[in-house]
Amino acid sequence: MQDFWDKRYKQEQYAYGETPNEYLKSKLAGLPKGKVLFPLEGEGRNAVFAAKTGWQVSAFDQSKEGKKKAELLAQKNGVHIDYAVSDMENVSYPENSFDVLVLVYAHFPLIERKRYHQKLVSLLKKGGILIIEGFSKGHIEKQKVNPNVGGPKDETMLYDLEELKNDFQGFDFMESYETDIELQEGICHVGTASVVRIYGIRN
Repeated sequence: MQDFWDKRYKQEQYAYGETPNEYLKSKLAGLPKGKVLFPLEGEGRNAVFAAKTGWQVSAFDQSKEGKKKAELLAQKNGVHIDYAVSDMENVSYPENSFDVLVLVYAHFPLIERKRYHQKLVSLLKKGGILIIEGFSKGHIEKQKVNPNVGGPKDETMLYDLEELKNDFQGFDFMESYETDIELQEGICHVGTASVVRIYGIRN
């Protein structure tokens, strides 16, 4: 998959645009500034937004090309992000060190998903915030109508809301729902999508 993402991110245009995800933007707005982690951050649009609004940002992705694009975007916006090139197996941050964990279209293979989610939870402080937006199981029907809407082609990587909540046991879920939205994120997320959204607090 690293080759796939390197090829996508090597293009001059930002695959998912340069502006942040709307759900993330709305949820970060009311929170006190602190340390935030963006796994599978790609070209950096969400991390750069957080840095611009005063957050201390860490991010990682397996794509070297993604890091290059993210750092260019950060430079363009006059901010710094701490961006590591790593897969989930090898990523290493201190436990209980982040105030917010953000998973925006961060889809994992089914066989590893719960373990990876639990690993990420261990990096979040007690009382820390979890923000998720990802494609739901129902999104497969949206892809059939409009391939430009994006998302994993492997249906097992799409999210069932209750399964996802089960991955994140030990959270109070302030929001957890499935909905259809209109995506306008670069050239790879365009059209009607079925997504799940979660906003939770770690106990």
